[in-house]
Amino acid sequence: MLTIEQLRVAVDEGQIDTVVVAVTDMQGRLQGKRFYAPHFLAEVVAHGTEGCNYLLAVDVDMNTVDGYAMSSWASGYGDFAMIPDFSTLRRIPWQPGTALVLADLRWLDGESPVAASPRQILQAQLAGLAEAGYTAYTGTELEFVAYRDSYEEAYAKGYRGLTPANVFNADYSLLQTARIEPLLRRIRNDMAGAGLVPESAKGECNLGQHEIAFRYDEALRNADGHVLYKNGAKEIASLEGVSITFMAKPNAREGNSCHIHFSLRAGGQRVDEKIFHHAMAGLLATMREFTLMYAPNINSYKRYQAGSFAPTAVRWGNDNRTCALRVVGHGASLRVENRVPGADVNPYLAIAAMTAGALHGIRNELPLEDIYTGNAYQDDTAPRVPSTLREALTLWEASDLARAAFGEDVVAHYANNARVELAAFEAAVTDWELQRGFERL
Repeated sequence: MLTIEQLRVAVDEGQIDTVVVAVTDMQGRLQGKRFYAPHFLAEVVAHGTEGCNYLLAVDVDMNTVDGYAMSSWASGYGDFAMIPDFSTLRRIPWQPGTALVLADLRWLDGESPVAASPRQILQAQLAGLAEAGYTAYTGTELEFVAYRDSYEEAYAKGYRGLTPANVFNADYSLLQTARIEPLLRRIRNDMAGAGLVPESAKGECNLGQHEIAFRYDEALRNADGHVLYKNGAKEIASLEGVSITFMAKPNAREGNSCHIHFSLRAGGQRVDEKIFHHAMAGLLATMREFTLMYAPNINSYKRYQAGSFAPTAVRWGNDNRTCALRVVGHGASLRVENRVPGADVNPYLAIAAMTAGALHGIRNELPLEDIYTGNAYQDDTAPRVPSTLREALTLWEASDLARAAFGEDVVAHYANNARVELAAFEAAVTDWELQRGFERL
């Protein structure tokens, strides 16, 4: 990490010439500007910068869409302020002479936070948690599938017929992961250079699928590291002439998950079993209504298949990978793993949802249901993880819990995002439809 004074020295010595100011959009992507470093020090440090407020009101293709109260043609698509959080300032080793700082979004009065901004949504939930006397620690486990094709080659092929980095199941295989170790090693080392703490890399079940794990941290720092890693891993892959995808379900094999490990501390110590159980009960009670925050895209719901290691039953178990919530660790490391999110998740929103759910359970002293043992995929009595984006949207819009936790504006904003995605999908003619119907119907 860098202080402003260290940045000044690095700029004076010619080590850094560019500073990226980045915010996270609804889709969990980094957006922002690259500044000439002397200008950043002379102007942006004191005054921040601005960006068009459509950044939180577009679809994944950056198309302007209707339905957002905060940003529209009617309001002129004005700006909001991007206020750097200098605690996030760091070097970016994979881009020569470059540093990066994450920014919070404010309206142009400089005071009012942009309520729909993912980082602000998480900050608001963590503030409520702090008022109750607790601190959340999280760790996100992102999986991706790597291909030998560059991003440009993949695009030219319509993302079909790509060559996976491994042609066999590489789960825990040292032989298979060695074939892509140059990429994995560069990602690990460059992320360490950017201030993250890599722990390990391992192969996964899908062809070319891998996971790089990082040390847990306080929730906001973990989410910041998550978006930096995800963006940086794609940039590094591109520099290496290959491509990786964090799609939840890129093909018919196992999907890309983002298991989120969550624990609470009070006074620096892990909370007692009673509070932990109330928090878990709150996570279960809000799981269906908050699924939109865990699974934001059409493709997200393709993961939820029996026997896929992605959950279908809203149950909890002790080290049981068939349940939505898996309790792991012991003593100071005891934590709950939320297995619902896929790698396409926005970490700020997902961790905010978990924080809100835990607070709901603690404040209302919700009792924890009995532990589930056995195969939860076969539990016909369990509440189910929503199976489509439309079902999740319906639950989200009808949720009094969501309104109480996030506010009407946030609920409406992310409901509109889901409706935009549904409308785009329903207007598309898919390969499956052409294959089924072109000649046969």
